[in-house]
Amino acid sequence: MNPHQLYMHRCLQLAALGEGFVAPNPMVGSVLVHNGRIIGEGYHQQYGKAHAEVNCINAVAVADKHLIPLSTLYVSLEPCAHYGKTPPCADLVITSGIRKVVVGCRDPFYAVDGKGIEILQQAGVEVVMNVLEEECIALNKRFFTFHQQKRPYITLKWAQTANGVIGNPAERLLISNAYSNRFVHQLRSSNMAILAGTNTALQDDPQLNVRHAPGASPVRLIIDLHNKLPQHLHLFDGSQRTVIFTYSAPAGVANVEYYVLQKEKPVPAQIVEACVALQLQSILIEGGAKTLQFFIDAQLWDEAIVIRNTLLYAEGIAAPALHSASLFATKQLDTDLISYYKQKER
Repeated sequence: MNPHQLYMHRCLQLAALGEGFVAPNPMVGSVLVHNGRIIGEGYHQQYGKAHAEVNCINAVAVADKHLIPLSTLYVSLEPCAHYGKTPPCADLVITSGIRKVVVGCRDPFYAVDGKGIEILQQAGVEVVMNVLEEECIALNKRFFTFHQQKRPYITLKWAQTANGVIGNPAERLLISNAYSNRFVHQLRSSNMAILAGTNTALQDDPQLNVRHAPGASPVRLIIDLHNKLPQHLHLFDGSQRTVIFTYSAPAGVANVEYYVLQKEKPVPAQIVEACVALQLQSILIEGGAKTLQFFIDAQLWDEAIVIRNTLLYAEGIAAPALHSASLFATKQLDTDLISYYKQKER
């Protein structure tokens, strides 16, 4: 591994610490290196707060401040070039006197998208591009999908028994163990929205929030096309933003927003379009078998995470049929086997 790759790996480690806190911004990490020694490092910690480059430069000890112009700045994503919640990082790099910047990948957001690199180069800063580019893009797969493909990144998630049962209509079936439950809450915090269907809301009365992991709770998206849900459910408690997809919005319902769909168009495609309009970069679909199968059959998914309790057998509703999928990773959490799938190349 060459030095550029080594320090970029550190940038990625730092960037990942912002997961669940920075969306809709990307996760970004940065290190400042002088003669093989890291003199500063930082990451984007919270949406609306200082970016990685700012935190990195500010972290340099007083005794090392004079070394900043003599150092190389590493950053996992192209420095921003526009005024958003904070000033442009490209300008900070220039005013700090840094003469060399190593970048993991280009920022696909239209307000940046090469402009940060151009500003640096025009100021005489040497820019080295695309170091560990694939890894840097993968870290922000949701951000890249939204800005490059103009749609949210869609993750399917469900738990099933060893014999492929996802639930029981007569009673709530607890399938995954405590370790997997914490993993699921971490997964929720990594996504901007979480989607469930009418039956799941009625049978389980879920909160769909983050309780067992750090990070923000996602926007709750609920499919209730015929307004069957009673207002005593957790979904109407006003604790987090909730959007209900329906064919007709009822009057006088507090604490939720209604998004009216058209009956003649497929529901999954309309929900994807709605998420773009609502600026929701990613959806975690935790609905029941019917909701999950809707999106599978429409081929509107990027990743599927299946939690299988290897010891539990039960009768009930069959798990979704995941076709056109390829397994790319597994993880064992005690009695639960977590399998990761992606769509096969079409």
